[in-house]
Amino acid sequence: MGSAEKREVLVYADDVENYSVGEVVNVVARQSVGVLAVVLCYVVPLVVLVGALVVAVALGVGEGVAAIISLTVTALYFAALSLFKSRLSKKVTFTINKI
Repeated sequence: MGSAEKREVLVYADDVENYSVGEVVNVVARQSVGVLAVVLCYVVPLVVLVGALVVAVALGVGEGVAAIISLTVTALYFAALSLFKSRLSKKVTFTINKI
């Protein structure tokens, strides 16, 4: 099971007639959604960061400059990822179940 954390969120649903405002529900996501989020937010940025650092150092750039370059490339990755937010939001779906 997931987190027992309770919080209030705004949800857009296709079958709004089945739920009422303020009703306590359980929000569930497929495991593949979690794996996709981990890969896009942790694994790929780590590979980009380390890869850019290795390439910069191999090109003979100083370590300080190489670090700045690798952080900049990683920031560009996250900026590019934010450009695809609408496309990614179509892949990330949640199911709402009454408790």
